[in-house]
Amino acid sequence: MSSEENVSVDDIAEKVKEAAANYEEAPRMNPDRPELPELKGDFDWDAKFSGDDDWIVENVPGKVVLGELELATQVTALGKLEEKWRKRRVEKEYEESRKLGWTALAESYNGRLAMFFIVVGLLTEYWTGVTLPGQVEEMLRVGGVIGFEG
Repeated sequence: MSSEENVSVDDIAEKVKEAAANYEEAPRMNPDRPELPELKGDFDWDAKFSGDDDWIVENVPGKVVLGELELATQVTALGKLEEKWRKRRVEKEYEESRKLGWTALAESYNGRLAMFFIVVGLLTEYWTGVTLPGQVEEMLRVGGVIGFEG
């Protein structure tokens, strides 16, 4: 038997408790910009690879240097896009949460039921010879809506 097979349930439970105790409730924040969450792998690549001869930091081919005006333009455009997609997401969540009224789901059910009962009416007409208007009239007579002479 290997050592992995000898692990007991108590050992696993203890490890899970330790991991839960070490888990932080609040998200860790970016040290450079505290208003943003920390990104995984967000560290200084130049410091990590500074000893590598192939690592270049100046005159990088294809490097684009943007001025303050260009950056502000991009930030504004990205803000507009973010707001547009946020509104779409909120609207979609609202529509999906609705249960009553003119919803897309209600319209789908209505269309499916209409198609089903048209097919049933056509098959009934084929087998009995009674037309669709005749079937509706018969249903209304049986239900007591028309022809009540009492």
